[in-house]
Amino acid sequence: MTLERKVHVPAYDVLAVRSLWEVRVKKQQQRQRKEHERKERSALAKIEQQWQYRIYCKTASPPRTHHGTHAGDGEVDESSFLLAERPCGEDPDASDGDKKLVFQLDGRQWKDFPRELQWMTYLREWHVTSTQIQKLPDYLSSFTLLTVLDLPKNALTELPPDIGEMRLVVFLGVPTFNQAPSPGKLAALRELNVSFNRLRGVPAQLGDCQNLERLELAGNANLCQLPFELSALKKLRHLDVAQNNMASIPICALRMSNLQLLDLSHNRLSDLPQDMDRLQQLQTLLVHKNKLTYVPQCLANIPTLSMMVVSGEELVCIPTRLCSNPSIKFIRLYDSPASDKKEEEIHERGRGRGRWREEEEMMKDISEKEFMEVYVDTLKDREDVPYATTKVSISCLL
Repeated sequence: MTLERKVHVPAYDVLAVRSLWEVRVKKQQQRQRKEHERKERSALAKIEQQWQYRIYCKTASPPRTHHGTHAGDGEVDESSFLLAERPCGEDPDASDGDKKLVFQLDGRQWKDFPRELQWMTYLREWHVTSTQIQKLPDYLSSFTLLTVLDLPKNALTELPPDIGEMRLVVFLGVPTFNQAPSPGKLAALRELNVSFNRLRGVPAQLGDCQNLERLELAGNANLCQLPFELSALKKLRHLDVAQNNMASIPICALRMSNLQLLDLSHNRLSDLPQDMDRLQQLQTLLVHKNKLTYVPQCLANIPTLSMMVVSGEELVCIPTRLCSNPSIKFIRLYDSPASDKKEEEIHERGRGRGRWREEEEMMKDISEKEFMEVYVDTLKDREDVPYATTKVSISCLL
């Protein structure tokens, strides 16, 4: 006689197990988020920054400066490396009477950042100008207190993606979207200036720096578009993409609801989109030095628009409401044929030009841009503004 044993095989409901794990994962994410918020509210980080600042003041009471080193053959390198002290001014994160350290670097002899910079995470501003630096350091993302990143007239070819990288929780190989992603690494950044470099593109992660208020990308000849992710920059008020290679207005620019100044001059624009009236806060629009044939009627629907600068002999259609509206300073620039011919000749032999020629043209573009900015500023307080302004250029053959 054989005995039959009953084997009890447990039966599991896969959906119940999955829901149980999802609940546990959600609780774990909530605990992580609360811990992250607790650390952000904690005063430990601020105390550490204050101690780092005091240590610096003790060890280098005059501002630390390196300049005037000999480069050989009797030449003197005029490069400079300076840590300066400035009032925090309107910085909301600083207490009254507090001061911040500002990093300044300029000079053609600099090809990389000083090594000791990586430990100065208490800095609030970087000002790097006229160097040969081609790449930003990997430790840039650790400067979480950085509010101003001023990098014009260098040789930068790219911006690091982790400038605003958002962290996403991954569970069992599958990203979870229950938790809102944390802010970008440079979440405090308010101003970014990378004008007159060699950028070919802008990382999409820059859209994670949602406190950005001013973005300057002028003078990057190979820059032809911006990622759509920059639409998340809802606090951006100043966007400068002049002197680039853009054939159309970036779509992301039309999604920046608080934009007040848009500079698209010196590009290859042939038309303006019909939905530009989405920019209901726009005050200044600079679209001169393009290939525009008409100005859309929708611009007259922007109630805040007070300054518009266009140019070109090809313009055949301009809304009367823009020209005759006393609240809008409409300026049309007429470029002389001599200057146009000269620019075409420079463009044709652009591939064979040397470094000195590039620098000469860059300085010319900068001077023209500064002149235009001064000219526009002088017109802001005037009641009557000339409809047309003639730009005259004189060329001499020696």
